[in-house]
Amino acid sequence: MAKKKILLLTGDFAEDYETMVPFQMLQMIGHEVHAVCPDKVAGDKIKTAIHDFEGDQTYSEKPGHGFVLNASFSDAAGADYDALVIAGGRAPEYLRLNKNVLELVRHFFAENKPVAAVCHGIQILTAADVVRGRKLTAYPAVGPEVTAAGGTYVGVNVYEAVVDGKLVTAPAWPAHPQWIAAFLQVLGTTIEP
Repeated sequence: MAKKKILLLTGDFAEDYETMVPFQMLQMIGHEVHAVCPDKVAGDKIKTAIHDFEGDQTYSEKPGHGFVLNASFSDAAGADYDALVIAGGRAPEYLRLNKNVLELVRHFFAENKPVAAVCHGIQILTAADVVRGRKLTAYPAVGPEVTAAGGTYVGVNVYEAVVDGKLVTAPAWPAHPQWIAAFLQVLGTTIEP
């Protein structure tokens, strides 16, 4: 397996599982993963939030873990990475306002590099204007943004993922098994039993 260098974009109140699980899973397989957040450096912590589906009209939110970033956003150049992962949660609603975040995301699409985004992470993709003409999923409340940005929103079960070329999306953390497995295929990563 060729080791890949992957950038993981997260931030304060990103979804806990959507930050920690991909970070740990991709490292476990042998990839190098740099977790970054604008205006923070390696060693800084972000606060995460745990979002759950408990039968209410929307997800519930509880405090998550402190997640320690292992790289600095100011040092993250798209050309240095093979792929991008974008965590969901509340962080994307403010991260999408950062022009440097949007420029970084656009690089991965311009170079046709693998991108995995989950839940509200797709808000960053819509703000970067990179979903036009693509099929993707997201948390259902983000579906209208996908459509407004020229993408085709695909409503799937919360456990499923959608692949369009090198873009892999999922509606929420319950899709991790399918989402990460699909992302590994796009990366060219194989795991032999």
